[in-house]
Amino acid sequence: MKQLFDLTKKTAVVIGGNSVLGSSIAIGLANHGATVAIVGRNLEKAEDVVKEIERNGGKAKAFQADVSARESLIEVASAIEKWSGGWDILLNAPGKNSGTPFFELDMDEWDDIMDVNLKGVVLTCQIFAEKMIEQKRKGSIINISSVSSTTPLSKVFTYSVSKAGLNSVTQFLARELAPNGIRVNAIIPGFFPAEQNKKLLSSQRVDSIMGHTPMKRFGKPEELQGAAVWLSSEKASSFVTGTLIRVDGGFGSMTI
Repeated sequence: MKQLFDLTKKTAVVIGGNSVLGSSIAIGLANHGATVAIVGRNLEKAEDVVKEIERNGGKAKAFQADVSARESLIEVASAIEKWSGGWDILLNAPGKNSGTPFFELDMDEWDDIMDVNLKGVVLTCQIFAEKMIEQKRKGSIINISSVSSTTPLSKVFTYSVSKAGLNSVTQFLARELAPNGIRVNAIIPGFFPAEQNKKLLSSQRVDSIMGHTPMKRFGKPEELQGAAVWLSSEKASSFVTGTLIRVDGGFGSMTI
């Protein structure tokens, strides 16, 4: 059974690997044997994740890139290829949020969030998936979505729209890349307190979230590791593509 989830000899690229959720998933992949490239805009934070992986006996390296800039992604892809020879797993976990009310939203803020959450993932998939095809590597692409992608949440208009778009990108690419042996899926996390959403969590909003979450608690970052490891494993999820996997404490099943 352990062999189903063994990622030894696999290389994972984690975009946004210096974030709360991205770093936890990266650590989970490393704990199952994967060599991990941690990619983030903040190199110092990325290096902290590498140190934690190495303390656990894993292998990782930090790389700096701006996901909204094609040239930056091309450069980091080339650097990772020189370091590891290629990759089998691509995890897209960049994220930017804002609570600006709809009628106060300006297009600079709209573009900034979309550039990271949606455009950045599209660019990353273009560059890294094409390399995977050139390398003749079958593999897995995992996008981190949000519960706001299916039922829009109050106060996070642009974020919700960007994540809905990400779901569509995921399912389109699942069809596009299947002939190349590349599976594409998304994880839909529920509420996991992270840097990008803590400022929006007033006591009233927390009460509302708990009222709509059957398990009556926030998620813990490590609770995303299982789904990510499963989707990364060719043996465990070889016939899984185009899916949106909820890890949300039941939020998506709640009505009145």
